[in-house]
Amino acid sequence: MGHKLLLLDHAEALGGAENSLLLLIKHLDHSRWSPTLACSGGPLAERARGLGVAVFTLPMQRLRRSPRALQDWLTGARAIAALARQIDAELIYANTVRAAIYGALATRLVGLPLIWHMRDFWLGESRPRYAWADALGKRLLSAAATRVITNSHAVASNLPVRRKVTVVHNGIEVRRFDPDMDGQPFRQEQGIPSHAPLVGMVGRLRPWKGQDRFLRALARVLAQIPEAWFAIIGGAIFEIADGYTEQLQKLNTDLGLAGRAIFTGHMEDVRPALAALDVFVHPGDPEPFGLVNIEAMAMGKPVVAFHHGALPEIVADTETGVLIAPRDEAALAEAVIALLQNPALRQSMGKAGRVRVETRFTAERMATQVEAVLGEVLA
Repeated sequence: MGHKLLLLDHAEALGGAENSLLLLIKHLDHSRWSPTLACSGGPLAERARGLGVAVFTLPMQRLRRSPRALQDWLTGARAIAALARQIDAELIYANTVRAAIYGALATRLVGLPLIWHMRDFWLGESRPRYAWADALGKRLLSAAATRVITNSHAVASNLPVRRKVTVVHNGIEVRRFDPDMDGQPFRQEQGIPSHAPLVGMVGRLRPWKGQDRFLRALARVLAQIPEAWFAIIGGAIFEIADGYTEQLQKLNTDLGLAGRAIFTGHMEDVRPALAALDVFVHPGDPEPFGLVNIEAMAMGKPVVAFHHGALPEIVADTETGVLIAPRDEAALAEAVIALLQNPALRQSMGKAGRVRVETRFTAERMATQVEAVLGEVLA
């Protein structure tokens, strides 16, 4: 039996943080580590049980603007502390910000070390209205944590206690991504001609993912390459009713892209869609990581993205793709056009991207690096 870890995650849907946690659970050395997961239930709990992990349902209520915030925080932290005692946990690992807020108090109650895995620039989903509050929250969580793991140097640069921080890039199971996968089934399903140039992006439908920028750039591409088609892969998995999806549909029509830009909705498995692409585009705001870029590279696709956030840590400019000035939609379009017109360059960048993923961004490498941090803390 290995060292007993209590893992915390608050999310009810499978986002990037949750999928990364599942990969970590799968690739931990289970002769050294015995993980237990406390979460809110749902798909994360089901998938974790499928990996043979004991799962306890401990809802971690949203605290922001809640009239019951203090009571919910105390109740949740006490439940986590009780579970830690029950399983004889040696360490608590918080996979999200909300989980870390609960875990910070729980670890004080039981006298255990806390690992906070910080995966975002901000404590909330988007840039905070009050920067001072975000900075204060980060300082408090960093002080409560024994060690902090971030998924990129870009995220680490936004934290106040750098001496506690270790950067561990996210990883994927590379063997699941086959650059030779046939993309024709996806094209047939979506009504895309078999030999038409196809440009795509992947991301849930949120403003910071940049689908609106993507569409505006596509209009420029279509003017130069009228046979091109486009795929927006992703849906609104967290059911946030802000009208963004409707705005995108209207923009699609206004730009004259209706019939050429396909909205696939959420896809549990994006590999068939990636296989069909000629060029992958990442047009969003600065990313704390951007796992879809690694997945596209693993599928042998060149990546066009903005030079900000963690993207320079992932994409090797001019080798595995093209990095351009942030928010420059004209340059984004020009880079896509240049790649569509140069099949040999697309192929060489795609091959280089695959090699980069195999050497830098594997799930096994990620798990080994996280284990090293856990071992240092317990030592």
